[in-house]
Amino acid sequence: MYRLAIQILCALLLALAASPAGAENITVQGDMGSTIRYVLEEKVISGDGMRKIVMSFVIPQSFDSPTYRQDISDFSLELKPKPQDRQETTDARGNRVVTATWTEPPGAVDVKLSCNAVNRTNLKLLETRTPFPLGRTDAAMEDYLKATEQVQSDNPKIRSLAADLTKDVKTEFDAVQRVISWVVDHVRYVSPPAQYDAMYSLQSGKGNCQNYSHLSAALLRSVGIPVRIINGVTLDRAYDVSWDRGVMTFKMGKGRHSWIEVWFPDLGWVPFDPQSTVLFVSNRFIRVEVGVDNNETKNDGLMRWSQLANARTKPTLQENIDAAFAKDAVKIRGNRQAYGPKNLLLTPNVKADFKQIIIEPPPPPPVIPEDVKKELRYDVPFLYGNLDYPENIDFAFPRATKKSGGNQFEMARSFLVETAEYVTTKATQYAQVVVLQKPVKLQMVGLALHNFGGDGQLWIDIYRDNGGKPGAPLATSKIVNLDQLSPKPGYRWADFDFTKDNPILMPGSYWIALGFTGDPIVNWFYTYGKPVGPVYGTRYKGIFDEDWSGALAFEFNYRVAGLTTKGDTVAPVAVKKVSEGDRMKKKLLKKRVIRKR
Repeated sequence: MYRLAIQILCALLLALAASPAGAENITVQGDMGSTIRYVLEEKVISGDGMRKIVMSFVIPQSFDSPTYRQDISDFSLELKPKPQDRQETTDARGNRVVTATWTEPPGAVDVKLSCNAVNRTNLKLLETRTPFPLGRTDAAMEDYLKATEQVQSDNPKIRSLAADLTKDVKTEFDAVQRVISWVVDHVRYVSPPAQYDAMYSLQSGKGNCQNYSHLSAALLRSVGIPVRIINGVTLDRAYDVSWDRGVMTFKMGKGRHSWIEVWFPDLGWVPFDPQSTVLFVSNRFIRVEVGVDNNETKNDGLMRWSQLANARTKPTLQENIDAAFAKDAVKIRGNRQAYGPKNLLLTPNVKADFKQIIIEPPPPPPVIPEDVKKELRYDVPFLYGNLDYPENIDFAFPRATKKSGGNQFEMARSFLVETAEYVTTKATQYAQVVVLQKPVKLQMVGLALHNFGGDGQLWIDIYRDNGGKPGAPLATSKIVNLDQLSPKPGYRWADFDFTKDNPILMPGSYWIALGFTGDPIVNWFYTYGKPVGPVYGTRYKGIFDEDWSGALAFEFNYRVAGLTTKGDTVAPVAVKKVSEGDRMKKKLLKKRVIRKR
């Protein structure tokens, strides 16, 4: 009977694994407008033997495009104590750079950069008639077509992929949306990655915002489309996009970010953010610096220094970003389309010739017979989840030091941001889907949490899936007292025990939801996009609501551990339909596809 159970299970797993994902292109229209007081503060504590400190900052400038406008006023840069030299220059990309030099380094330097930003994202019908290929471009675009160390647009693999993606394309917009759709579907967000260049992302399928920007730029430049890299700051104020299934909430971490701008001869520079899976940027962005890649766009927040050869300590730098929204109005409506990438992509309505990439929706999941569940042996360790996140990192001090020759050093800006949701509010509940491809006897569920204080208790509830939302309750973990979680800075795994009941989860979708009592202050770390699960696999609702109508555009970090079967030692069974009837069982037994142990 055990062999028959394995046969049926393998056939069902093949059907589940082969299911294609549906298209997730959502066209959006509406308007976002904000008035923001932006403040960046840094504090430098000098090391011993310091000879000179040089710090540079880029002044944010006003910018206008068909979808995003930024108006900057009241810029101020306060440096205490005053440097021995302070200069403002404009570089070859038009960036206004302030460079401050202390030839007599003090024990500490305090920096306060501030400005007012009036930002607007206008998502109306966008019309472009630029053909593809573009043909000759203006001489001013030449640098944004060249290969660089991080944007390897001349690499044969980059050229081959870009040519394949755009082989039957007639318009520039079609080329851009096909390239970015491919990047959205084939790169998984990790922080920090091992490297930041385009080829690393192409070969590994991983990266952070710099990788998304460099790979998108490399693919587009290789087919003659000018692209420049933008550095700036994102703010952690969420915004909602309403659609026919409820609300999709988008949120960025507060910190430094990289995105791209693409040149359209009839539109000018148009911003896109591949990492955020949007063909625009929201008004939660502060645009700061422009360049050909992130090796060049490094002046904002750059610190360099020299010290004696026998110096024992290096300086430290603490950075804090704050943004006060004096005004904020968001009204955006989305419509899900039957074309586009498998992963989520938001785009304005565009009037241009482009091919709609059709992806068939997945079939309903298979039903596992109850007798199969009873006959399986669970004796293989199992671990699964959204596992990659910067564990134990103190985000107040995320920068690395690099030697630049002799006793010269530099500390560049960091793109490592704290992305987390406060999940122990009294008004909101949060749940994360887990899609299992194998049967699991559950032992433990871990969440990437940070304990900020308070008091109380935490636990995890497991729910069955009900049409893409949490359904009937299935199991509850042991309770964890808040004082069992470390209060140290950073995020780490908090494990919740299910060994009392060891619920058996057959292949399919389940939901893990964090429950709490008392007044705990706990954040749950999340990853941009959906590295592991489906697009709508992160949900929330008000505690008094019955429907989990709210969806989050990111994915919480979680891990599921337990025991599974030795199904991987069984040869696949080519069965199109599985029945519990005796006739099907007899046919399966005749196939003799079980490998001998």
